[in-house]
Order: sequence, then C-alpha cells, then structure tokens
Amino acid sequence: MELMMSIAVGILFMVGVYLILTRSLLRIILGTSLLTHAVHLLLLTMARLKKGAPPLLGEHASAYTDPVPAALILTSIVISFGVTSFFFVLAYKAYQKLKTDDMEQLRGDEGE
Repeated sequence: MELMMSIAVGILFMVGVYLILTRSLLRIILGTSLLTHAVHLLLLTMARLKKGAPPLLGEHASAYTDPVPAALILTSIVISFGVTSFFFVLAYKAYQKLKTDDMEQLRGDEGE
C-alpha cells in the first residue's frame, strides 16, 4: 500500500511542478494546490498506513494509530485552502485590471 501511495505522491509532485512552470496564472495556482495535496499524502504515507486501530491508547490497547500526522494534515488543509482562495482572488483582481493571466505579460516591459 505504501508503494502505491508513494507513486501517487510522485505523480502529484510531477504534475504540480509541470503546472507551476507554465505561463498561465491559473495553472500556477492549481499547481501549488496539487503540491499541497502531494505533501498531505506524503505525510500520511510517512506515518505508516494502519487500518482498524483507534488513535487513542486505552488500558488494553495492543495497537494504536498516531494522531499527530492527522492533526498536521488537517491544519495544512485549512491553511492551503486559505492560501489558494487568496491566490484566486488575487488572480481575479489582476485579470480585471490587466485583462490577461499570462505571466510574461504580467511582468511588463523591461523599461518600466
């Protein structure tokens, strides 16, 4: 199971980096979103995938799941949602003002 998750993480990183290297601002935002999802899966994979074990230790618990990676992932999901929504609003305002989402045109002329 960890091998399939590692392959999925690699594919998400590959697609995310490809989208970040394009010229469209919306693709760059989607690429950063994919990279954050890849990091979430990476954290989940590094914590070892366990099935059927509760995240609490009782008196007679033989196995348990570590709750720290889940808490980190949930915190990261909330932060990435806020950052992505901020990027979308920023891109929308830039498109309204400049009428383009091409990064080369957003950069402007060399003389300015």
